[in-house]
Amino acid sequence: MSADRRGAEHELQKLGSAVADSTGPPFHVSIRAGRHSLSADEPESVGGGNTGAGPFSLLMSALGACTAITLRMYADRKGWPLEAVHVRLVYRSEDVRVPGEVQREIRLDGPLDETQRAKLADIAERTPVTKVVKAAVDVRTTMR
Repeated sequence: MSADRRGAEHELQKLGSAVADSTGPPFHVSIRAGRHSLSADEPESVGGGNTGAGPFSLLMSALGACTAITLRMYADRKGWPLEAVHVRLVYRSEDVRVPGEVQREIRLDGPLDETQRAKLADIAERTPVTKVVKAAVDVRTTMR
């Protein structure tokens, strides 16, 4: 985000970080996110080893996790009887070089009334990662 967009008086807060290293088989990537380890890869059909989730699946994982966590936090704070959140996501695009669309299906388990369900649907549209995906962010790259 440019200084103009965030204002000179605002500092950016670090919300997430990851280190991705590709040093082994073609397309396999070892990822460290804090103390957690993940793997990414491409399917065998495009020369990968299918040893981990693909990059778009990881993006959908982040969106699904944020959605589920945010809805649980909101319901817990309100004391609502939300027992479980299930989020199914698919990213589709005609061409990986052109933005496509995310299809997100949310299933809420528990004896919620229609007003509570409607509020949680509204909250889902405003989760932090949803907002980033919808708005996009500046990506600043430094080559070393």
